[in-house]
Parts: sequence; C-alpha cells; structure tokens
Amino acid sequence: MTMTRRIFVTAAAAMALAAAGCSSGGGGSAATRVNFGYIGDFNGTSLLAVAKEKGLWKKHGLDARTKVFTNGPLQIQALGTGDLDFGYIGPGAMWLPASGKAKVIAINTLGNADRVIAQPGITSLAALRGKTVGVPEGTSGDMILTLALQSAGMTKKDVKIVPMDPSTIVSAFASKKIDAAGFWYPAIATIKKRVPGLVELAKNADFSAKVSFPTVFVAGNNVVAKERGKVEKVIAVLREAMQFRSEHPDQTIEYTAKMISAPPDQVRADAANSKTLPVAELDKDTRDGTIDKWLAGMNDYFVQAGKLPSPVSPKSYYTGDLFTGSPDRPSSADLPGTAK
Repeated sequence: MTMTRRIFVTAAAAMALAAAGCSSGGGGSAATRVNFGYIGDFNGTSLLAVAKEKGLWKKHGLDARTKVFTNGPLQIQALGTGDLDFGYIGPGAMWLPASGKAKVIAINTLGNADRVIAQPGITSLAALRGKTVGVPEGTSGDMILTLALQSAGMTKKDVKIVPMDPSTIVSAFASKKIDAAGFWYPAIATIKKRVPGLVELAKNADFSAKVSFPTVFVAGNNVVAKERGKVEKVIAVLREAMQFRSEHPDQTIEYTAKMISAPPDQVRADAANSKTLPVAELDKDTRDGTIDKWLAGMNDYFVQAGKLPSPVSPKSYYTGDLFTGSPDRPSSADLPGTAK
C-alpha cells in the first residue's frame, strides 16, 4: 500500500470513529455520560427501567451507565468519591443529604415498604427487650426500628443491635440467628418463604401522622455545582419516566421486572408498598412547600435519633427549583400523554 493510500485509509477510519461517537447521543451530538446508582426494587429501579425501555436517555443526549447497590449510604459514598454522578436513596438515608453529603434532585415515591419483623412467637415490640435485632445502619430499616422502639417507650439500648447488610439479614433471620430486624420489602417476602410465621410488629403507615417517608434521587454536590446542564437533562429524563409510570403502571412493572430479573408478580407486590407521585403533583408540592414539610419532619426525627446535630432547611439540599424550572425539560402539561 502506498503512503498516500495509507494516509487516506487512516483518515477515513478516524472520520468513521468520530461519526460513530456522535451517533451515540441525542440530536446528532456526542452523548454526555452519567453514572447512575440504584437499588434493585420497584422504588429504586422503575424510573430507570422506563428510561431504558423508552429510549429517554438517548432522547436527552445522555449515555447512562447504571450500577445496582444494596442501600443508599453506599451510593452517597460513591457520589462523594466521584464514582457516581447520581443515585437513589430511601428515607432512612435522607440524613446524609441533609448533612451536606449530596443534593436531592427529585422526589420519587412515598414509601411504605419498611417493617420491624420478628420471629414467630414474638408478638409485641415490648417483647423485643433484650433480644438480638439485625439492622442495616443508616437505612430506612434503621429508621423504622427507631420509630417503633420509641412508640413502645424504648430505645436501641433496650435491645441488642447487630449491624448487618441486607443479604446477611435474610440469611440470619431465616436461620434464627437474630430475633428481629428493621428491614423492608421485597426482601421480607423472600424471608417469608423460609419463615412463613414471621411477625410484622411495625410498618411505615403506623407513623404517617408524624413522619413521611419519601424516596428520592440524589446527585453529587460537585455535579450540581459544576455540571448543571447534565443535572437538567437527568431531571428531564426522570420527569418523563414519572409521567409514563403514572399512566402505564402495568408496563412499568414489566420493565422493572425485566431490569432486575424478577417475576412481575413479585414486582407488583413490591409496588403496592409505595405511592407513586405524578409530575404535576410533585410540581405543586414543591412550589407550595409540602415537600419542605416532609423533609423538615424527617430532619426532626434525625435530630432525635442523633443523625443530625440540629435541624437544617430543606432548601439547602433539595433543588426543587431545578426540578420544577429546568429549561431542558417540558412542563408537566407538555409531557407525552398528559391531558391538557
């Protein structure tokens, strides 16, 4: 091959590679990469599953790389190190953004999946005194346990707390190595198959008059401060996925089941433990201060539980202005399928 031909072939290959790179994003330009964490349940996965199936990442010029985690605190750590740009956390980990570790960019659902469970024969919270209780620390399981003990006039000092990761709780409870646990569905459904007589001593709904339990999407502080355009695009994706989830719950369950490789009936049962919130309702609740009240109530709990030294303003970590006013996404009235 002559030198001239080599140069021509090399240049052509480079042009082809460049064109391929441009085609990976929306609108004919290179896609912006985002690293997104999630938990493999309905709350943590459903919007990401919709975004994947409906091509929303590409539509908004994003190349999303998703990674599953077992809990929220691990994702907050990954946000801090820059290994993640965005993630999903449940209510029990909300003290971390409140303490400045991340920003909340979107409210997802109101959860009712958390329980205090006990071995057969333990029929009251008072009966847990002196018992061994497993809990994933800093999670919603920790939160429901603390609230439940308080309601019975007890504290964690009245039981034997054993910090455990979620998978260990499943095996430890099934093998009766622990007497009780602060935990959540759908993992509890797995335990029930092995311990069908387990007792549910407390649930989120028992404390709804005092505390709301929002699940949320979070972003790294540096991402919000320095990459606003990326945040706006992600919010646009989440908003469209929320709208689809509200209008097509059965399809959303199918997409979620596919993404986490779980039976649809299991995902449907898991979804029943959550209240999904339409975009228009989230916009209203953000603007009228309802969400600030939810978060303030949680902050009061976290202060009592020793997670926060003092209450903080939700506006310091919930970027509601971005969620409702991002210029890169349509208004709730303009989202596909929305009645006008």
